[in-house]
Amino acid sequence: MIDDTHLYREIHEQPQSLRRLIDEQQGVISELADMIQRRHIRHVVIAARGTSDNAGRYAQYLLGAMNGLPVGLTTPSLFTIYRRPPVFDESALVIGISQSGASPDIVAVLESARAQGALTAVLTNTPASPLAEQGDVVIDLCAGEERAVAATKTYTAELAAIALLSALHRGDETMLAALHELPEAVADTLAMEEEIARVAPRYRYMSRCVVISRGFNYATAFEIALKLKELTYTVVEPYSSADFLHGPLAMVEPGFPIFLVAPAGEMSRELVSFCQTLRAREAELIAISDEERILKLARIPLALPHRVPEWLSPVTAIVPGQLLALHLAHTRDYDVDAPRSLQKVTETI
Repeated sequence: MIDDTHLYREIHEQPQSLRRLIDEQQGVISELADMIQRRHIRHVVIAARGTSDNAGRYAQYLLGAMNGLPVGLTTPSLFTIYRRPPVFDESALVIGISQSGASPDIVAVLESARAQGALTAVLTNTPASPLAEQGDVVIDLCAGEERAVAATKTYTAELAAIALLSALHRGDETMLAALHELPEAVADTLAMEEEIARVAPRYRYMSRCVVISRGFNYATAFEIALKLKELTYTVVEPYSSADFLHGPLAMVEPGFPIFLVAPAGEMSRELVSFCQTLRAREAELIAISDEERILKLARIPLALPHRVPEWLSPVTAIVPGQLLALHLAHTRDYDVDAPRSLQKVTETI
């Protein structure tokens, strides 16, 4: 039974894990926000791999848009293999994001940054880890043990921690109020499961597809693509809708599956036009959205039941993608808790 799996349970634990994070870590994250102000931090660099790298993509948009902080993603091999680390100074905040806190390359980035005088922070579900030892501030994701190989509740906790940092750095009570409503919004979104379980068998023999979004949900496209790859073994590519028009559009033929993540917001007009382009080419469009204009253009509309601000929508919009990967893998008789060739903790240098 699918509901006996670790992955199923962990997806459904997300409202509770988000509530713990918001209730228990606000003080620590507030301290980090104050340190950013006091130390006059001017830019942020994030070290992460896999799912956590996608949380870093979200931070690029959120901390850039809401906090005016340029955010870049590190190249860990410069630290571990080439041994030519970039120069950091006291104006930099370097954040390590890792569920396990065990990967040597991410640890090496934080170690180098700290030695150079940068402010370091760690987001991890394992506070007693080598990565946490390199953090001036350590934020516990409070997700509880995650036993399935595919990360779900730790990912949404990472997103929420970044969102909480943004809100506290701005001192924005409206943002904080929206964050406190987030666990309920995720609980409402989990109610889409029955619909997604009905849709999944339609794609049992799908061998390739793309996942597309833009803006805050660019990260969501990458994370859904990763979940489909690791759980269903499908060839999946994530794209920005803008990048997709610069060449990859040529591969669209009638029936080609395109998963679009498009919560309502400033991107809506551009994404409606994008959907019209796809329809003209007879693509099979599966839309995760709460924007009526987009849902009407989709072959398979998956309507998000709880509208949240666009900047926070990646936390809810990922849930249908998690459920789709879960049910499609189950339809194909794959072990959703132990995808082939993978292990829970991957250590790279």
